[in-house]
Amino acid sequence: MTPEQITALGPALTEFLRSFHRCFGECRLLDHFREYCRGLLSDLPRKSVEPMALAAGSTVRAMQLFLTHRVWDDRRVRQLLQQRIMAHHAAPPGAARAEGDVGAVGVIDETSTVKKGDKTPGVQRQYLGTVGKIDNGIVTVHLSYEYEGFKALLDSNLYLPEKWANDRERCRAASVPDDLPFRTKPAIALEQVKRAIAQGVRFDWLTFDEGYGRDLPFLRGLDGEGQHYVAEIPTNFRCWPRLPQYRSLRREFSTKQVRNVTRWSPAFIHQQWRPVTIRRDTVEPAVWDVKAAQVYLRNSKGRPTDRTYWLIVAWNRATDEYKYFLSNAPPTTDLTLLLRVAFRRAVVEHLFRIAKSEVGLSHFEGRSYVGLMRHMTLCQLMLLFLAEQTDRLRGEKPTGHDGAGGPGAEPPLSPLAGQSTCPQAPPPPGTAAVAHCDVPSAA
Repeated sequence: MTPEQITALGPALTEFLRSFHRCFGECRLLDHFREYCRGLLSDLPRKSVEPMALAAGSTVRAMQLFLTHRVWDDRRVRQLLQQRIMAHHAAPPGAARAEGDVGAVGVIDETSTVKKGDKTPGVQRQYLGTVGKIDNGIVTVHLSYEYEGFKALLDSNLYLPEKWANDRERCRAASVPDDLPFRTKPAIALEQVKRAIAQGVRFDWLTFDEGYGRDLPFLRGLDGEGQHYVAEIPTNFRCWPRLPQYRSLRREFSTKQVRNVTRWSPAFIHQQWRPVTIRRDTVEPAVWDVKAAQVYLRNSKGRPTDRTYWLIVAWNRATDEYKYFLSNAPPTTDLTLLLRVAFRRAVVEHLFRIAKSEVGLSHFEGRSYVGLMRHMTLCQLMLLFLAEQTDRLRGEKPTGHDGAGGPGAEPPLSPLAGQSTCPQAPPPPGTAAVAHCDVPSAA
């Protein structure tokens, strides 16, 4: 980046944050909003409340109250974020699609953070993918959006384990709402998809790993939304390679594991392996050999569905790895397209790396569910700002600079968003606006 480009980031952030002022009723809240966002973009090694408040010259208690108790509409922030992505980063209606373009892909995945103690909302000993083992920590579920290289997080939720949900006193101590029940991770993800669709987000495809692909109620929920998906499924996922013969119900009505279907079903053994090359952003392309056929799933009554689904087996000859995928795409869909969608899950892994290393997604230190949810929302907001600026700066970059705009060490951004001018902003719904324009910015 040139010095001129770095200098331009300040006004760019000021203008970006102005789009969300309507979610805050008081000028003091706007000050803290700007300070918190600048802190998330700073070079502080730990982006939790205390170091960010001290770096901004604000009081720690005031920043804590902004995150946990002050009245501002964090849900509206998320809604405006999703609407902004659709307004500025989605394909125009009716736009022609280039060959090989998979369109807009939503990726559902989870990440985890190791935590000490037992006060952080949702913390317990559970499997944490971050460390690859059972440890003490929290798990969060996320929905991301990718279109033509643009990547952003749309939604984030804490997974509240059943043990927590059943202990209402513990929940109240952590500010967990009384009306928040235990929900499985797929149930959380389905709710996120519905929320995004309600804000005008349109996905050509959703994709997710086998932790979600194995959940039939989740898949049925996506079917009900009319949403196409390509899901990775475990080897013991069960289906029918053909409709069962009811004359021998006991023998034929039982489903079969997909690893056996792909090995022994005539629909697969009479096929030749078909090589498909999958391009990857930072490493060499991978070649997968694939076979596919139409199968039937079990409906909510335990009987075969009245429609078929794609069952795909992919084999990497170089590593001898097998993957199994399921899709509700029409039978005429190009198989290569489905494979390209399936391997877009790397998008969210990239976002998690940036979110944790650059904007402090995993740095929350507190005992408030409200604070954790607001922290994740503001991290999503700063990820969107970084994505937009990366697109802009990449466009200014001369050719021959591979990797421009990628993640890396950020310079100090303390001047970003400027000093507070306390502009008047309409209050969020149900909030009384209290003007405090005589209060100078703590920044």
